[in-house]
Amino acid sequence: MWDKPTLLNWIANLLFALSVVVTLYAVLYAVVHLPIFPLREVKVDGQLSHVSREQVKLIVDKHLKGNFFTLDLIKAHDAFEKLPWARNVSLRRRWPDSLEVMIEEHQELARWDSIALVDTHGELFHAASGSDLPVFYGPADGAIEIAAQYGEFSKALKVANLEVANLTLTPRRAWQVTTKNGMVIELGRVEMQARLEKFASVYNTTIAGLNKKIAYADLRYPNGFAVRKPMEMNGKHEVKSTNAKPIYAKASDVKAGDIKPSNINKQRQTVH
Repeated sequence: MWDKPTLLNWIANLLFALSVVVTLYAVLYAVVHLPIFPLREVKVDGQLSHVSREQVKLIVDKHLKGNFFTLDLIKAHDAFEKLPWARNVSLRRRWPDSLEVMIEEHQELARWDSIALVDTHGELFHAASGSDLPVFYGPADGAIEIAAQYGEFSKALKVANLEVANLTLTPRRAWQVTTKNGMVIELGRVEMQARLEKFASVYNTTIAGLNKKIAYADLRYPNGFAVRKPMEMNGKHEVKSTNAKPIYAKASDVKAGDIKPSNINKQRQTVH
């Protein structure tokens, strides 16, 4: 090998190039770690209602280590994303000494049983909320579906001045709504929206006119619905009201005054 000057020159050039690279890397490493590039400002942006200044300060003090160049953005991102109300987080360095943090918060829609909250995207998250929210019940994979149906059901019930308190999707994919006035509405598994819209359209002119609290409404009939009043209390004993039998009515035929508590038994109709 020693009698091959071309090869020797090539090796020498290679070693020289490597030494230059190593030297440059060492110099650059030393420069970026100097205290002359401190991270002086962290700007947090977004429509924030729940992420507090104290939470941000705690993350900055505990997780943002290093200067403008050496800050680990992945670790910083993970720290901000662990905030209970943070849905999406993005970070960007801004020369010469700033870090910009964009936080998208979850927008609470409902509670998921008693274990979590549901946002407007149907995503579950764990956070504390003092808001008066409806409660969703259903299979673990049904949150998105329930959130979507909640909006449609709420729109239909608004016609009858009713609001959803609980919304349930059973394992057999049947739907049940409980309103804020305590009425349970069975919707079944098909044509839920159409059934609820028909029910709401006649509620104010029929059922509401009874001036009696309705405990249950079964809309799983092809052309109508059945409603039932709650049991009456007699001292410590529960007894059924003489008018507590289901009221059956065709949604298309019911008119104001057609159904009266005094003659429910006379007007009981089977629905086809």
